[in-house]
This record gives sequence, C-alpha cells and structure tokens, in this order.
Amino acid sequence: MARRSSSKGRYHHGELRTALLEAAIELIAERGLQGLSLRECARRIGVSHAAPYRHFADKRALLLAIARQGFTIFVEMGRAAMAAVADEDDPQARLDAYGVSYVRFAVDHPVHFRVMFSAELDEPSTIEALDDAVRCEQGAGDEAGAGAGAGASALADGDAGAFALLVEATQAVLGEDVDEAAGLVAALAAWSLPHGLAMLILDGRIPAEQVSTPGQVEALARTVIEQWRGPLARSGDGPPRRRKRSRSSR
Repeated sequence: MARRSSSKGRYHHGELRTALLEAAIELIAERGLQGLSLRECARRIGVSHAAPYRHFADKRALLLAIARQGFTIFVEMGRAAMAAVADEDDPQARLDAYGVSYVRFAVDHPVHFRVMFSAELDEPSTIEALDDAVRCEQGAGDEAGAGAGAGASALADGDAGAFALLVEATQAVLGEDVDEAAGLVAALAAWSLPHGLAMLILDGRIPAEQVSTPGQVEALARTVIEQWRGPLARSGDGPPRRRKRSRSSR
C-alpha cells in the first residue's frame, strides 16, 4: 500500500491557502523547486485541481507567497536577535546578532530560504526584493492576481524590508559620517558573509556533525562573523588599500 502524504487530511474549511502553502513547502523539501505544482499540492490536501486557483494564479504566485512568508519570519528573527543584545550601545554586537540569526533562519527554514533567493521568481534584483520584502504577512490577500508578470513589488506589503534592516544596522556601526554609497557596500559585505555560510551549510559543504544542533550552528556563525567581519569593523580601519607603485618598479 502506498504511503499517504503527511499533508493529506490537513485541510480544514476556510484554511485552504494555509494548507496549500504547507503542502508546497513539504513538496519542495522532497522534490526541489522543479517538483512543485499546484496540481500536486491540491492532490496532497485532498481538494480539486481547480481549488488552488482561488488563491494562486500560478506556480510563481505560490512561490511569491512562500517568499513573503519567509521574509516575514526572517525579519522577525533578525529584530528579535538584535533586541536581545544586552548592550544596546554596541551596534557591532547587534549587527553580529543579525548575522547569526540570518544563518539560523536559513537552517531552520531551508525551503523558505531557497525560495526567497530563487531564480524561479525571476526578480530583476534580489536587493530590490529584499528592500521590498514585507515586515509582516498579516492581512496578506490572495495571490490569485499575482501571476507570472508580477515583479519584486509583489513581495511588498509593509514599509520596511530585510535589506533596509541590514542597512540600518550597518549604518549604526559605521556612524553618521559615512556616505550612502559606502554604507551600501558595507551592508552588502555584511549580507554576503552569513549568506555564504548559510549556503555552505544547506549544500552540505560543512560536515554535518559540526552543524547538527542549533547551538552548533549559532556558535559556528558567531565565530565566522566575529573573525572575518567584527575585528575589521571594530578597528575603525577600512579595507586594505592598494599601495601605489613606485616609479622604479614600473
């Protein structure tokens, strides 16, 4: 007898959208993004093949909803981590906490993380998607009208996004005298480090025994962030500058 999917029977009247999202996340975890389909989601929760279209115009609309949900969780975790820093006057510690929470989010919510940065959404700019990302998903409507033509703005439901939070935290470290362009570059650097570490973990490039528990993930993330970014930011020194070549060396 074939095993029944764990999402089967989870649907209750009035909760179709939630059930579809849960089924989609489960399906992506099993088969990857290419294995996702509205038809299979419908089959798993025991509704007609047409039912998902009441909420999602197509596969991309469903992915956008997952991404929006992910950004919501992501920003909430980042804000909570920064707020938990004992010394509110230590902006570097708050930025480090944001970076650690970034890695924790990726490990705790791998499907959301991959969807958020997936080429499947065909966003013109990941930064735009981050900047437009919703701070909360409360009141999110149906995505029945968010078809393949919807852009990064389809992720926007609030007035602050994940990248905006990162820029704010980075700016606090750099101080008010740093211009906007330099602040953006610093924010990109602060983003790249935890993102790269998260991808290494998710892709199995780091031995599983080193990241098998939340405590290990946090410890590794904190060590990497403090060793490669923290000291540079705290020192007040910029990146090493290229020395001018003397005439004799030309």
